[in-house]
Amino acid sequence: GNPFGVGQTVTMGIVSALGRNHLGISTFENFIQTDAAINPGNSGGALVNTDGDLVGINSAIYSRSGGSLGIGFAIPVSLARQVMRQIIQNGSVTRGWVGVEAQDMTPRLAESFHLPRTRGALIAGVLRNGPADRAGVRPGDILVGINQQPITDSSTMLNVVAALAPGAEATLKIVRDGRRIELPLRVGKRPTLDKNVD
Repeated sequence: GNPFGVGQTVTMGIVSALGRNHLGISTFENFIQTDAAINPGNSGGALVNTDGDLVGINSAIYSRSGGSLGIGFAIPVSLARQVMRQIIQNGSVTRGWVGVEAQDMTPRLAESFHLPRTRGALIAGVLRNGPADRAGVRPGDILVGINQQPITDSSTMLNVVAALAPGAEATLKIVRDGRRIELPLRVGKRPTLDKNVD
């Protein structure tokens, strides 16, 4: 990067965590957390391992002062490659969409739904005439899987759905009234603005 316009720099640190989400940085979050110094101007810089392999692209920091406090976030290289390929091929990034608003399952919600675990995404709203509505998804359903991928929370749901190609067929694994059901769905293209959610 080029922090504060002083020229190219290299810093070092450790990876503190993988899969960081619920940070309020972007809609789709799956960040690598590092304590390597990331300052304004470092965004877009490489996060590499000791072999020099690219593992992420520096994106954001947690800071009260605007400078590095040792809590930085990088986009995993696998996601950066997907985005790059789509931009090269299509000129833009196209994400899958199903038309739901979801929230995480809390212990209290899991108890009220008589579930043994807090895994899954509670469907709080369904967009009229959207893909999920046409598939039969209802508010109050708990999404626990898409195709062969388990859904552990609302962030996982967003990331899994976004990676699906618009027009693709998917199978939603739902818990409804204590029963597991599967609903086939045709994935839509994510619009620029979600509205009309019941």
